[in-house]
Amino acid sequence: MRTAASMNGLTAEEAAERLRRDGPNELPRSGRRTLPRIVRDVLSEPMLALLAVGGITYLLLGDTVEALILATFASLSIVITIVQESRTERVLEALRDLTSPRALVIRNGERVRIAGREVVQGDIVVLAEGDRVPADAVLVETSDLQVDESLLTGESVSVRKRPASAHESFAGRPGGDDLPMVFSGALVVRGSGLAQVTGTGVRSEIGRIGASLGGLETEAPRLAVQTGRVVRVFAVVSSAVCVFVVIVYGLARGSWLDGVLAGIALGMALLPEEFPVVLAVFMAMGAWRISRARVLTRRAAAIEALGSATVLCADKTGTLTENRMSIAEIRLGDGSAHEPKSQDPAVRAVIEAGTLASAPHPTDPMEIAFHALRQEGVPSAELVRSYPLRPDLLAMTQVWRTPRATGCVAAAKGAPEAVARLCGLGTSELKLLTDAVEAMASGGRRVLGVAMATWEAGDLPDEQTAFRFTLQGLVGLEDPLRPAVPAAVAECRAAGIRVVMITGDYPSTARAIARQAGLADGTLLTGEELATLDGEALQERVRTTTVFARIMPEQKLRIVQVLKANGEVVAMTGDGVNDAPSLKAAHIGIAMGGRGTDVAREAAALVLLDDDFGAIATAVRLGRRIYDNLRKAMGFIFAVHVPIAGLTLAPLLLGWPPLFGPVHIAILEMVIDPICSLVFEAEPEENDVMRRPPRDPDALLFTPGLIVAGLLQGVLAFAATAGVVWLSSVRGMGPDEVRAAAFVALVLSLLALVFANRSFSASMLGALRRPSWALLAVLAAVAVALSCLLMWPPLRSLFRFAPLHADDLAAATLAAIALLTTLEGLKGLASTRVIGSPGWARPR
Repeated sequence: MRTAASMNGLTAEEAAERLRRDGPNELPRSGRRTLPRIVRDVLSEPMLALLAVGGITYLLLGDTVEALILATFASLSIVITIVQESRTERVLEALRDLTSPRALVIRNGERVRIAGREVVQGDIVVLAEGDRVPADAVLVETSDLQVDESLLTGESVSVRKRPASAHESFAGRPGGDDLPMVFSGALVVRGSGLAQVTGTGVRSEIGRIGASLGGLETEAPRLAVQTGRVVRVFAVVSSAVCVFVVIVYGLARGSWLDGVLAGIALGMALLPEEFPVVLAVFMAMGAWRISRARVLTRRAAAIEALGSATVLCADKTGTLTENRMSIAEIRLGDGSAHEPKSQDPAVRAVIEAGTLASAPHPTDPMEIAFHALRQEGVPSAELVRSYPLRPDLLAMTQVWRTPRATGCVAAAKGAPEAVARLCGLGTSELKLLTDAVEAMASGGRRVLGVAMATWEAGDLPDEQTAFRFTLQGLVGLEDPLRPAVPAAVAECRAAGIRVVMITGDYPSTARAIARQAGLADGTLLTGEELATLDGEALQERVRTTTVFARIMPEQKLRIVQVLKANGEVVAMTGDGVNDAPSLKAAHIGIAMGGRGTDVAREAAALVLLDDDFGAIATAVRLGRRIYDNLRKAMGFIFAVHVPIAGLTLAPLLLGWPPLFGPVHIAILEMVIDPICSLVFEAEPEENDVMRRPPRDPDALLFTPGLIVAGLLQGVLAFAATAGVVWLSSVRGMGPDEVRAAAFVALVLSLLALVFANRSFSASMLGALRRPSWALLAVLAAVAVALSCLLMWPPLRSLFRFAPLHADDLAAATLAAIALLTTLEGLKGLASTRVIGSPGWARPR
């Protein structure tokens, strides 16, 4: 099974064939919204029930044409909603595929990273600390490999693994030490290894026992809870008003079936069924827009929280920097500095020691840098044992056996102080080493110490501290700052977000990078100092600290907790196993997609595909834009239902003939839905989107200011439309002419509300300079629909409209222009807390 050919992995053709044969490496998702489920949900909508009751009522009245019209609108509503929700589900499905765990496999002799669902039987999987095992597999090679199988066994203690021997039976169950298999869903907590896949998807152990991989479910997003509460309140109120209208209509006019139609029309006008649809569309499309910035959204609540972040804690390596290491300087034990390409034997010995202390086939940027400078190999060298990094000793050792030596050669590299400890340096030597490290770090370089030792005979020790190492020298590595970082940091600061850098590097290195990145002036706190501070003292220190240096991964959690205790809304980046608690504790956990571990990605709300800090700033900008546009859409929904309900209820109260029936409300709803879902969602960002303070995280979506603004706009729209109705009546127009004029005036007033709500701050002229293809498409569709309703006799008669003259259309147009002018004047004069307030002010 484990031949030399198999160690080259499958070919692309073999992998594709097995994927077709066995299917993707995933378990069935019960929460997936299939087309039948979407249809079922649509058919249970209250608006559809009202249309159905209205159609039945028309049939009872003998009006077959009106019943058919309502049936047509119901069918169109069903089709439009299904298409829209299917599109949303496709977007979410694509995002689920992108956020699925990744796997590093060997194919065609090369290591490639693929989606976990694409792993097939026979693949050679490369496992490293922090990886989630993608499938059941038999181990081919191991190096100090330990795995947490608690997801399968319930036992929290990690288990030791070993490679399978030749002709060994591979049947086994999870749990227990020294098994030659790993199982899908287990977590590598230590060491590394290679494994050949034996079972995927439902054929894996986790598939057979029916365990769930969705263990990190989160609560319903806060916005969804608020929206559901508002819809329930409106549903109760509208139901009560509808019953009241039916009773009053029946008692006053003696026509109970007409009363039912009036009640249905009013119910359709009052019910804000757009709220949950708009929220779902905005969240799905928002996640898609953020994904185009190479940031994946794993929690919908993260989109809400992005606009509230006040502190952004960023890793230095790979986030602020390019994670593209190159060796820039070598210092020998006497403190002398040398070029890395120097042919001095002592310099070459430092490079040789660093290379031997690295993995034979490196993926870590620092180890790649050592291999790039190495000039000679070690023929037939055999890696005997690896001693990985430990929290209490930040150094690693590789032990090699060569034909030219009777014993073994051990090479160590790591933090200078850890290597100094391994070498047992004296006081004077340690002082010389510390001065050299400080000089190298002040230039923004990451400094590693390297050492060598020999082991002549006998079994290798259990700990690397048992070797008698000799210091070879220091290596200074440069990791250039990402070009977009200074501008992104400045943008975050302008948006009221304090950027904090957390790194394991020396303080001098951290300060140099912080200066290049443009971080705000502030104090520096080291991990050693942090460990000595109590809660209150640390709370005070972090208020002014912008750089945390020599920080251990487990200390990140304490930093997050203290920042939260200070009232900050914290966004935290991380990539390792030990970062998972801090990512989970932060309001917005951001995992690295390129170099991050699976467990870090599972704990995070967002995943950076390119590990680029600039993408975080872009995500914050998009998050604020999404929330802005969502508030615009919600305000529009509040406003638009007022004139529709008013024109439905007014005839009953004033003794007029009915203006609108269910068919008219249905076609208006078909105009409102795309405006909310398409026009406002596609609106460009506000000019000051990144120049305002973070939003209060406790602020309601439906603030009193938003509700008052929406209702006020709706009342003005009702007044403008009612004015057209009054003028038409005064001029002696017939009921069908009045109805047509009222309908045109209402549609034009709705468009005026759209233009007024496109921007919170900019004038209508300023908003017009921001092109919106969605708005142009809706305007064109409305113009065509209105023309057909007014000019095509069969359709005109179906809606009981009469032909309108130019002066009638002019009156409706002037009413809409007057409404828009009034709204623009109020926007300029009134407080932003009343008219269209985005509610961004955050009490500090």
